[in-house]
Amino acid sequence: MKIEWVDGSEIKAVVENGEIVISANREGMLSLAKHLTALADGIPGDHIHYDVNNSLEDGSTEMIIERIR
Repeated sequence: MKIEWVDGSEIKAVVENGEIVISANREGMLSLAKHLTALADGIPGDHIHYDVNNSLEDGSTEMIIERIR
């Protein structure tokens, strides 16, 4: 599965009051849209792991998005 990023992407994921909040700039939103499309075109079990070491802003909670069917 090919994961494409738009230059300048900024994405933050946090848990606030039991809710998951994903915040992103325009480039981050476009990147997430590309990632969701890639997952939709993939196979069950495909997933993308986001964390502060490779994709999320400092202070973010790790996040995994997985295709299930």
